[in-house]
Amino acid sequence: MLRSKIAGIGYYVPERVVKNGDLVQIMDTTDEWIQERTGIQERRYGRKHEETTTTMAAAATRIACERAGIRPEDIDFIIFATLSPDYYFPGCGVLVQRELGITHREVGALDVRNQCSGFVYALSVADQFVRTGTYKNVLVVGSEMHSMGLDFSTRGRNVTVIFGDGAGAAILQPSDNPERGILATKLHSDGTYAEKLAFINPGCHGGYHMRKLGEEADLGYPPVETPGEIFFTPRMLQEGLYYPNMEGQFVFKMAVQKFPEVIFEALQAAGLTSADLDMLIPHQANLRISQFVQKKLGLRDDQVWNNIQRFGNTTAASIPIALCEAWEAGKIKDGDLVCLAAFGSGFTWASALLRWG
Repeated sequence: MLRSKIAGIGYYVPERVVKNGDLVQIMDTTDEWIQERTGIQERRYGRKHEETTTTMAAAATRIACERAGIRPEDIDFIIFATLSPDYYFPGCGVLVQRELGITHREVGALDVRNQCSGFVYALSVADQFVRTGTYKNVLVVGSEMHSMGLDFSTRGRNVTVIFGDGAGAAILQPSDNPERGILATKLHSDGTYAEKLAFINPGCHGGYHMRKLGEEADLGYPPVETPGEIFFTPRMLQEGLYYPNMEGQFVFKMAVQKFPEVIFEALQAAGLTSADLDMLIPHQANLRISQFVQKKLGLRDDQVWNNIQRFGNTTAASIPIALCEAWEAGKIKDGDLVCLAAFGSGFTWASALLRWG
């Protein structure tokens, strides 16, 4: 059976840099508070109504295609991971196809909604398509435009200070070299605590799930006999219930447990150990989480790539951005053993182990 390899990778981040000091001007927080809890110093925000999740993805894709030695017209399948799509529907897969100018081709498009784990999930799906010979040039994208949906008031500071915008893309191609490419992927989920990190509204049935959990469920939906506002209600607007919600400490505790587990699982599947790793690319959720995982695996500072200090948490885009940066910096070379790992909303967590080159 063929292996799949990353033949080309690229990333794009907006030009606008938003430092912690800029957020201090509009909400009750401090640079010290943000850095102490997250490690973040700055992040990027896209230009409103000029840049979108899709346009950033297209920019990253063009770079990845060039490095893979193909044209966008050569892409035969698209897998797009995001939690911040341009539209509620359709998904961004078909939009990036249009943005790349390849709508005349018979290209399939799949959208992945696994948030922080989205890119690794998408990579695993692409790996299966390539291994079985179904497709030869699969585009895997992670892209996020968080800045358009955050609460820029003191009420939303715990979430807002964390997130930034950006996109990363990879082209997967077949390889007949058994010593190279993706060696193993591991995917997991547990929906028990889904609401601990969630964007509940707009939605059609948020009240149902909240009632099942024994929590406050009166979101102000109109009675069935007079249907009207399905996605937004006056109460949602008044109380800001249409912003992301996160119980940070709970998420942190789950992340530091699941991150190492799924990394060790991938290593074991390939008959390897953490001592064999050359580079770990963790999802950039929180610098403190990455540091904990690094210590757990016994890795040196130069074996873990962190860029959350400069870009914040870019959710599905964080792993491909970090992977591309590390490669561009010469920290990932042919033959290196690289592990990608993520944990996020759902909860979902995943890892991918690959031999570069």
